[in-house]
Amino acid sequence: MKRLFLLGIAAMLLSTNTFSWACTGITLTAKDGSKIVARTIEWGGSDLNSQYVIVPRGYQQQSFIPGGEQTGLKFTARYGYVGLAVEQKEFIAEGLNEAGLSAGLFYFPGYGQYEAYNPTHQATSIADLQLVAWILGSFSTIDEAVKGLKTVHVVSIDPRASTVHWRMTDVSGRQVVLEIVGGQLNFYENKLGVLTNSPGFEWQITNLNNYINLYPGTTDTKSFGDITLSSFGAGSGFIGLPGDITPPSRFVRAAFYQTTAPEQNDAIGAVTQSFHILNNFDIPIGAEFLAGQTPTDIPSATQWTSSADVTHRVLYYRTMYNSAIRSFDLKSIDFGRVKYQVQPLDVNKQQPIQTISIK
Repeated sequence: MKRLFLLGIAAMLLSTNTFSWACTGITLTAKDGSKIVARTIEWGGSDLNSQYVIVPRGYQQQSFIPGGEQTGLKFTARYGYVGLAVEQKEFIAEGLNEAGLSAGLFYFPGYGQYEAYNPTHQATSIADLQLVAWILGSFSTIDEAVKGLKTVHVVSIDPRASTVHWRMTDVSGRQVVLEIVGGQLNFYENKLGVLTNSPGFEWQITNLNNYINLYPGTTDTKSFGDITLSSFGAGSGFIGLPGDITPPSRFVRAAFYQTTAPEQNDAIGAVTQSFHILNNFDIPIGAEFLAGQTPTDIPSATQWTSSADVTHRVLYYRTMYNSAIRSFDLKSIDFGRVKYQVQPLDVNKQQPIQTISIK
């Protein structure tokens, strides 16, 4: 069953012509110094069967290798963590550990290239979709993670499948993006705090220069020969901001929404703000289908949105089925005693609606 399920995952990752994962990540800092790391995760092809996973200290796992056998790297959690998994419990797409290290994977088609799997490295090989789980369980800081990543071999479960890249943030606020190209690890300091998908991170940063003319607010009235030109409404300083759902456009839009957002007083304010900003990146389910194709029977291509307060160790999320924000306070979890747990993000897959009674 494991093998069949894994091949199903690979098939999902290979389905790039019709729809794909489309993740958007932002980072906010509150006036009190709280660091917030938020992101969306999209897939228009089917319900990702998303789950939350509670992993205690000492929990042992083993990586899958190409072909679906679970015989790769063995690893034991040094730190407890809460992860949000897709399709099956081993595949943590986003999470936060008790030391305040956040890690997540973002779809990266057409640009990444892992090293070819070598059976002689089986004991140190880890599947790309399990790398977040290993990072969260093993490290407390970016420096530790970067050093540790140089000791393992990241491989794909199915070499035909698309690659991903990763974002890591620790309590200092330092954030690093990892991209593997040509089999080589490339670490980028992400001072902006934004991440989407392809092309590579350095290209996305360079592309921001194409939008140097944008600014928040409304343009002043201007003379144009004998006539006067004025804005049709507020926000005309952002005319030219790309509005489509491609990764480069989402990167630019996220960068401008993030950097122009007013600084909040505390973590709760910044977390709430992160969800409001990411409202702009919800992808309607029909947008990923060609004319004449039948949309998937899910309410949104944006399946869930998360926000991690790395300062206070709280992980928040909401889903396409329930827009209420739910949270895990990692400080209240005894990771030395809690049992390993896996639960669906939504028990009831229907948006709750409260009727207001008027008397």
